[in-house]
Amino acid sequence: MPGVRRRLRDVLSGALGATRDETATATDGREPTTETPQENDPVSTTATPTSEAAAEPVADDVCVAAVDVARAAAVEVAGPAVGDHLGVEVDDARVVTHSFATTEKAYRGWRWAVTVARADGTDEVTVDEIVLLPGSGALVSPEWVPWSERVQPGDLSPGDLLPPKPDDLRLVPAYADPDAFDDWSDLHWELGLGRVRVLSLDGRADAAERWYDGDRGPASPIAKAAPARCFDCGFLVPLAGSMRQLFGVCANVYAPDDAKVVSLDHGCGAHSEVVADAASATWTGMAVEHDELELIANAPFEGHSPGTVDDADPAEPLGHS
Repeated sequence: MPGVRRRLRDVLSGALGATRDETATATDGREPTTETPQENDPVSTTATPTSEAAAEPVADDVCVAAVDVARAAAVEVAGPAVGDHLGVEVDDARVVTHSFATTEKAYRGWRWAVTVARADGTDEVTVDEIVLLPGSGALVSPEWVPWSERVQPGDLSPGDLLPPKPDDLRLVPAYADPDAFDDWSDLHWELGLGRVRVLSLDGRADAAERWYDGDRGPASPIAKAAPARCFDCGFLVPLAGSMRQLFGVCANVYAPDDAKVVSLDHGCGAHSEVVADAASATWTGMAVEHDELELIANAPFEGHSPGTVDDADPAEPLGHS
């Protein structure tokens, strides 16, 4: 977002107004620019063509023919791993480099480079240097990077120590904390029994920019689809100091950002004031009416003969006589 870092610095230094919609614009109404000042533009290094081309060194015939001398020197260092002669390169007058393939399976694509030279006025060739060099298809290790530049967020594990740099611009002495002057009791606590160093303005701006542009800022997909923002959510716990003007901590256990720092214009579907319309029930169940039962004596019907099963005592079990 253009100009967000500068606006965040204004926020953390106490110069932010109440409007949050002006983050992407400058205070004078003009769009902020990120163009590099003209005096910092790189200077063209195009060389002026010369009228005379630089003279290339002429190959020395004696050095070029000293293939056996170069091979013997390579075998003395590498043993039987020296392969075919690949060619010769002219380094200077009476200085050439012979290349030999290596037969080591672990060094496929590498070559043995043997530099030989001949002094002026003599036909004797001497060996200057023997080195194993990678070719275009050689497998080489990546460029070495200091450990301080290799450490990434999330690399720290239990038991690891990661001290800050001595000149870390994110930290300043506690007495230089601009927020401490808002409350003199805090200032005395920091100067006396508190922290030796606190976040500098650069440190706070870096953290604010990282949080604001991250997954818990206003540009995340869940925030764009949210019905409301965090600034008026009952589950938001404001931060202390200047950071409270932009961020808070979510305290909703059902929210995806619970216990995480969120921007005030972030949001999710678990906002405290979200009301979902419940579907009204239209079925109330079956109404059952219990009528009183009336016992009616059953008159014998035609074809009924006394002494049959129908005249038996219902209290006695039926059986064979």
